[in-house]
Amino acid sequence: AMLNQTKVSEFILLGLTDARGLQHFLFFSFLLLYLISLLGNGAIVSVVMAEPRLHTPMYFFLGNLSCLDICYSTVTVPKMLTGFLFGHQPISFDGCLAQLHFFHFLGSTEAVLLAAMAYDRYVAICNPLRYAVIMSQQTCLLLAGASWSTGFVHATMHLVMTSQLSFCGHNHIHHFFCDIKPLLNLACSSTSLNRTLLNVVTTSIVLGPFTLIVLSYLYIISFIFHKVRSPEGRWKPFSTCASHVTVVALLFIPVFFNYTPPSSGSSLKRDVQLSLVYSAVTPALNPLIYALRNQEVRSALKKMLRRKL
Repeated sequence: AMLNQTKVSEFILLGLTDARGLQHFLFFSFLLLYLISLLGNGAIVSVVMAEPRLHTPMYFFLGNLSCLDICYSTVTVPKMLTGFLFGHQPISFDGCLAQLHFFHFLGSTEAVLLAAMAYDRYVAICNPLRYAVIMSQQTCLLLAGASWSTGFVHATMHLVMTSQLSFCGHNHIHHFFCDIKPLLNLACSSTSLNRTLLNVVTTSIVLGPFTLIVLSYLYIISFIFHKVRSPEGRWKPFSTCASHVTVVALLFIPVFFNYTPPSSGSSLKRDVQLSLVYSAVTPALNPLIYALRNQEVRSALKKMLRRKL
């Protein structure tokens, strides 16, 4: 029975909309967001590298985050932009798997990295005297390395699992990039193991870091209320955490809605809209949140620009 079925060699990404007028508006909006993401995150990476004052754990992680965001938006946005201009986008089978891999690699790395950043804030606020000892260069490299490798292993698992599926006939993906769920809907072999892994592993990659972040903040809050007496003394640690909390909310809220089971077919449109938030909007907002809220980043940026000019 399998012989007469054609094997799919490429997929067609249907993108966000077929309305021409809307496509041009979306093209310019997302092009703008993408440029903000590249410029903003690029500026943060170069400032963190160039400014010795920013060679601290917090900025080391921020540099990693910005680097991730540049790559993350590049995985999906350029293909989406060409879709707005030229309509449905063909993508080869291998290209599709590569996109899926990098999307999940960078996305889950970011989730774990945000947990490492929360731990860093916890040590800085609750254990300031031992901060330099605990957050040594070695620890920072270890935490960053663990983030990147967890993301890589997680994505490789999905890559291997998805490449085992057979696709025949239907090749229209109702999405602007190759995500796992839309692909599973097209497969003509059993996807139950894939769906189980998606629900169990991906949910734990999201819930694990999220739980660590919440714990860090519970510790920070109880520490501030029990140990810090003056109102301004209480306000300062909160303000250093505010940017991190905002970034966490921007990444985790849409992800929770998108990947936590049960996944029903009707939620396809919502999935696409939520993916837009963390693949295009969040990477553009992260540098703004950090640069606008953070005095040190702002003054280092000004210093760098003055040297350039």
